[in-house]
Amino acid sequence: MTDLPIGKIVKSNSHIDYVCQVFGQGETLHPPVPSAYGFGSFVAVELETAGEPDRALVGLVYNTLLMNPEFGALGPRLSPRSEVEIFSPDYLAETATLLGVIAIGWLDGVGQVHQGVPAAVATVNCLVRRLERTELLTFHADGTGQPQLRYTPLLLAHNHALVAPLLLAVIDQLGELFPLSRSRLTVMRNNIAWKSIVQPAG
Repeated sequence: MTDLPIGKIVKSNSHIDYVCQVFGQGETLHPPVPSAYGFGSFVAVELETAGEPDRALVGLVYNTLLMNPEFGALGPRLSPRSEVEIFSPDYLAETATLLGVIAIGWLDGVGQVHQGVPAAVATVNCLVRRLERTELLTFHADGTGQPQLRYTPLLLAHNHALVAPLLLAVIDQLGELFPLSRSRLTVMRNNIAWKSIVQPAG
């Protein structure tokens, strides 16, 4: 069963860097819980390309931004939140949770997975959902039972302070999915952790 959408694409910062707005109360029957879009979550961005071979981008949640119109409003609160929900629901709709999603691959229409920079692009309002466990396994399996992370250089080239913690979170997830490869993944994890400490200091 496909996971329910957690939000929709509202903008992009580059060809692979997207912004997803998480669905809130009133926007969907089943608003997602925070654990569904936590840091390091793998997501699928469903493409609106009828007849095209690519059906979804695979991305990683690497950042979160909260939008709150109440911040900076120094005036008195004339109504409690419970009354605002009834009399001014549009005001509450201005609050939003935005996710930074970096595309690291794609799923095509014939069941094949690809890691790297996708040629296809998402459009505004494309639905974003959590990647299913079977999709996550298929996306990383190299055919020999070992995980592949060909998108690592892509992440490292993304000049963002959270890239190193993101890679560590990914490796921890893959350690659970590929228990026979934990020793190899541990070596990679230790290398990234060491570089994340040494390089800023150097």
